[in-house]
Amino acid sequence: MAVTTATATPPHRRSLAGATVLQMVPGLRDEPAGHAAVDIALMLLQSGARAIIAGEGGALVGELRAFGGEWLDMTADTLNPLTIRRNARTLAGLIGSERIDIVHAHCASAAWSAKAATARLPVRLVTSFPDRLAADSWWRTRFQRALAEGHRVIAPSSYVSLAMIDRYKIPPERIVVIPRSIDTASFSPAATFVERTAALRRAWGVLPDVKIILVPGRVVPWNGQIAMIDAARHLVANGDRNIAVVLVGDDRADRRYRSAVIQRARGYGIDTLVRLPGPCADMAAAYAAASVVVLPAMLPPLTGRNAAEAQAVGRPVVVHAVGVLPENVLSPPRIDEQLRTGWVVRPGQPGELARAVAAALKLDRTAFDALGARARQFAEFMFSPQSVAEAVRGVYTSLLARGP
Repeated sequence: MAVTTATATPPHRRSLAGATVLQMVPGLRDEPAGHAAVDIALMLLQSGARAIIAGEGGALVGELRAFGGEWLDMTADTLNPLTIRRNARTLAGLIGSERIDIVHAHCASAAWSAKAATARLPVRLVTSFPDRLAADSWWRTRFQRALAEGHRVIAPSSYVSLAMIDRYKIPPERIVVIPRSIDTASFSPAATFVERTAALRRAWGVLPDVKIILVPGRVVPWNGQIAMIDAARHLVANGDRNIAVVLVGDDRADRRYRSAVIQRARGYGIDTLVRLPGPCADMAAAYAAASVVVLPAMLPPLTGRNAAEAQAVGRPVVVHAVGVLPENVLSPPRIDEQLRTGWVVRPGQPGELARAVAAALKLDRTAFDALGARARQFAEFMFSPQSVAEAVRGVYTSLLARGP
């Protein structure tokens, strides 16, 4: 795309039809941020808008161009103040020459450039906060401030949005909570074949009639696998021995903690019920093999992706009330019992965790299938790429309707 220094003012539009939206992303790599930008670009084109993405290249550039999106090679994710200023000048030229109506910055450095470029122009600025606010230094906190100054600020969760309001004093009406999308086509009951789940059961050494309690995630202290071992002791004491606790995830990151998990299970006499198979390349089948998926995090996880993916496959989930996790599950008292898709329990309460897991394991086939169908419907509504892109579409159209 040729960049000129024209300064024509984009006309005011009241809908996406005919509008031009520029997204600024770290890169179009095969990762969640890149896929989200491409999904939004597709939604824009289907709405009659023009979609431009600026960022470093990657595997998704071809996909973007294949359906008519445009890519501008730019180092948008940088800490270099000279590059940020140069990007601001480039943006100012683009806004005029390409008649851009909305700039959407997906990272802090892009927000600084976009803020400078749009300061005196009738262009709307949208910013997207990361999954976690910087907390390690004053400088990083200051750097992320630009993300708080969009006309609309997208937060990936209510947990993050509340932290943003507290830290940056953002008016709540400027914040929109839109969760990260997941690949609901791959994580789907229809996509998980019996052969794949059977192969995983054999690899894990789990007999066909044994119920699997799946705990996904790296085997590290903050993911709380020991909490599930403590809960399993309660389950066995109450007569639930026909179970296998499968801790699926990288178990080499903290070998001391891995040993502690094994020793805890051995001390309870339930080590034969525990599996640590390491990472799994087919997580959709892993979820499908499970009777219940448990996320016993002790510290706020970066995302609630595992909970969303498990429900997309139609599995009940039990999560600790930590960080974003409660938002990603439908559970009383937030909703009625008949709408439940999982359980939310307090961390540090192994008995409470065991009771929730036992409730999921005791569901008969009819109740299990009904809960699974609700979980799938909830995941599609909240986390599918189409639903997330439509939510972003609502942000864009509301800004265009307001006028300059």
